[in-house]
Amino acid sequence: MEILRIAAFSDGSTGGNPAGVVIGDTLPEAGRMQAIAAEVGFSETAFAAPLQPGQQKVWRVRYFAPESEVPFCGHATIALGAALAAKVGNGVFDLTLNAAAITVAGERKGEMFAAALQSPPTRSRPAGEPVIAGALALFGYDAADLDPRLPPAQVHGGADHLFLALRSRELLSAMRYDFSAGRDFMRKHGFVTVTLAFAETPSLFHARNPFASGGVYEDPATGAAAAAMAGYLRDCGWPHGGAIDIVQGEDMGMRSKLRAEIPAARGSSIHVSGTARWMTD
Repeated sequence: MEILRIAAFSDGSTGGNPAGVVIGDTLPEAGRMQAIAAEVGFSETAFAAPLQPGQQKVWRVRYFAPESEVPFCGHATIALGAALAAKVGNGVFDLTLNAAAITVAGERKGEMFAAALQSPPTRSRPAGEPVIAGALALFGYDAADLDPRLPPAQVHGGADHLFLALRSRELLSAMRYDFSAGRDFMRKHGFVTVTLAFAETPSLFHARNPFASGGVYEDPATGAAAAAMAGYLRDCGWPHGGAIDIVQGEDMGMRSKLRAEIPAARGSSIHVSGTARWMTD
């Protein structure tokens, strides 16, 4: 079994979020996939197999973090798109997930690969006061640290996330939390990650994504959370101009770049794109 290691949403030939990718004729048993993901140690590993034997157009895909299965992972999908382009050629691939059907496009560009996914449908709703209070206590922020233009929200784009917008880049850089308490908080409320974001401009965001629910302190690039966040920006009438760029991972020394294109229809899929690079041992 070959395990590919691909950094998705890279900043050229550096940065990005490492993902494992396993492509086979059939998917391994769930316990085996969980064990492989734990051994790889990246925030997620994507497992893909043809939905019908012998074809290479429609793929069954499951995602595993080191400690749990997740319903959708954006950066691992981008990595998978690059891997499928390398394996079968440039194209658009249909992916059947546990609870959704999406697509990913992969294209070789010289030594690099570009990939773009269409997320599952998006939705959002205001976060309740107990959730907000718990999140502020977890990260050591207070209500005055939040950007009032973007109220806290529970957002979804294939998985559930909590979204908190901060007033300054410095507050974002200062993000710290107790890992065990963060895992308990995220699992209690069903959040895969918490998105902490700062709006430098209406279309340029800086973000950090604690991922304690999956056994990872922080993700350097999170495509699923980017899709959910973009859907929320549309829902709340944010002047995004049709697309946003997200810089993530800078505070980890793994600068990553994501782009989310936002159609007007409420609840519709988000187009999330970036580049991917093969990692050396």
